[in-house]
Amino acid sequence: MKDVFIISDNIVSTLGCTTGENFVQLTNGVTGIVQHPASSNTSPQPFYASLIKNEQEKKWFADTGKNGEQYTKFEKLLIFSISNALQNATIDISDAETVLIISSTKGNIGLLETANMSGELKDRISLHASAKLIAHHFQNKNLPVVVSNACISGLTALLTGKRLIESGQYKHAVVAGADLISAFVLSGFQSFQAISEQRCKPFDKDRNGINLGEAAATIILSCNKNTSGTQVKLMGGAVSNDANHISGPSRSGQELCIAINKALKQSGLIAAGIDFISAHGTATVYNDEMEAKAFSLAGMEAIPVNSLKGFYGHTLGAAGIVESVIAIQSLKKEMMIPTIGFLESGVSKPINVCKSLVRLTATHCLKTASGFGGCNAALVFGKGS
Repeated sequence: MKDVFIISDNIVSTLGCTTGENFVQLTNGVTGIVQHPASSNTSPQPFYASLIKNEQEKKWFADTGKNGEQYTKFEKLLIFSISNALQNATIDISDAETVLIISSTKGNIGLLETANMSGELKDRISLHASAKLIAHHFQNKNLPVVVSNACISGLTALLTGKRLIESGQYKHAVVAGADLISAFVLSGFQSFQAISEQRCKPFDKDRNGINLGEAAATIILSCNKNTSGTQVKLMGGAVSNDANHISGPSRSGQELCIAINKALKQSGLIAAGIDFISAHGTATVYNDEMEAKAFSLAGMEAIPVNSLKGFYGHTLGAAGIVESVIAIQSLKKEMMIPTIGFLESGVSKPINVCKSLVRLTATHCLKTASGFGGCNAALVFGKGS
């Protein structure tokens, strides 16, 4: 089976518009989550979230659409992230051997709040319409692939890219994800009483819900190695479904454990071969408990774990890619980002949550995610030749 290498990446968030800027902010303990006031456009009450600022948007997207193209903020965000990732890659995105994969849960759904329903609007809010516009912007010759599978969308998109390269259909995959927080999105989570009234606290005994976040991220996969620098491979991955509830995860963690074990087997590793875990860690009561049980079932109680939700919030379709980029950087720099907000464990199984920035010798990491509908995903990244 072909090796699949990460040859470039990018994150655009309120913490910065490059991977480097984001990683430095994380190592300095800077969070993008702040309290936002009540607004008739977004929420009737104040809320905590990580939202891209207007001045950032104006600066970053100034050149997007200058040739008359009409892109939404969602599409501009993706184009900007992909463009930044391409600057550090040697591939040609317009090449027929390159596939574009877009990950999102909501896309342009915010347009429903500002426009009247029509046939044209129905098409405009469809994810495939955005994906085609983005592919056309980069003159990509292939039909883009859209992955929208709740909160595992980003990891599933990366796994899809890996499989397309391994099958020989393509040599390269540009995998990008993004989501924006609109009143539609926020009110949905508020209706579940899932939004925390303070900064979220993954795995903590006082956790009481999520913060949402806006971001875009891109990872470029290739069958070819980087020409220089540390090589990181996407070694294995798997998905599973617990079929427990439309919004509540499995109570046992067995199904996420199945995905973890399949990802390990595909990577040729056992649990002890994982040096750290980048968890989903949403700070909801049920998700964190389920993940802790899954790690316990997989024999990973002692392996260091972190969640980045306290920095970025939950970025939905971008989350898996954002957090994978940081995991990849952690492997390269041998530095693990802490789980801000965590003080005392609030899960029933032992879990080794990283509380502070630490240096560690790391070769392999596990990235997990779970989402509505009972979906679970696990990927293994490895450093080496």
